[in-house]
Amino acid sequence: MEQKGSKPPYDFKEGAVLLFDKPVGWTSFDVVNKVRYSIKRFLQVKKIKVGHSGTLDPLATGLLVICTGKFTKRLNDLQGLPKTYTGSITLGGTTPSYDLETEIDEEFPTEHISAELMETARQSYLGPIEQVPPMFSAIKVGGEALYKKARKGITLELKKRPVEIFRFDIDQTAFPVVDFEVDCSKGTYIRSLAYDFGKAVQSGGHLSSLRRTKVGEFDIADAWNLEEFISYVNGLTENETENETE
Repeated sequence: MEQKGSKPPYDFKEGAVLLFDKPVGWTSFDVVNKVRYSIKRFLQVKKIKVGHSGTLDPLATGLLVICTGKFTKRLNDLQGLPKTYTGSITLGGTTPSYDLETEIDEEFPTEHISAELMETARQSYLGPIEQVPPMFSAIKVGGEALYKKARKGITLELKKRPVEIFRFDIDQTAFPVVDFEVDCSKGTYIRSLAYDFGKAVQSGGHLSSLRRTKVGEFDIADAWNLEEFISYVNGLTENETENETE
């Protein structure tokens, strides 16, 4: 499998850039931990640096860029790359988390929403914008992640953050579900975009699916399935063992 990250065979200690298709239900750290364990087992070491270049929510799938060894120094640069997402916004209801992690807390009418209204809303989010992050996010306030506060029922007034939407395409075919593809800058919360889009069409909305397909020039088409990568590394371990016993 050829990838736009590092290509096999990998020098995990010196450094490798690995692309993964994160499964739904996994946290980004779950994937990092699984990859780290497999590499440690192969190298027979107690420690190796492994990190990712940008968190995906557990309910999201798609491209997760992971660096090993000395290449972890590149993570800050990789985090600043633009990203591409596809997904769906369901209009007519909001949730506290702005996605399906929590249940709908308020319902809104959708009968008045026209194609023209959605197009006007879409265009209003192109270019530099300011958005409020979701309370259910990993941003730390007072040393504690916001999502932990939110799960305790604590809400805070959060400041708007500048981000940029380079492209925001929508497909209204499955209305009130609106499919989208968006190119955006670092720090953009697609859940906030979904929530704000719902308000812009005088209704409510939440993110009902999300998949990251690109990070800079890295593409999901070149990513490892996690289980395939584990099998690949396990194969390396077995080969090493066979060579030692010959």
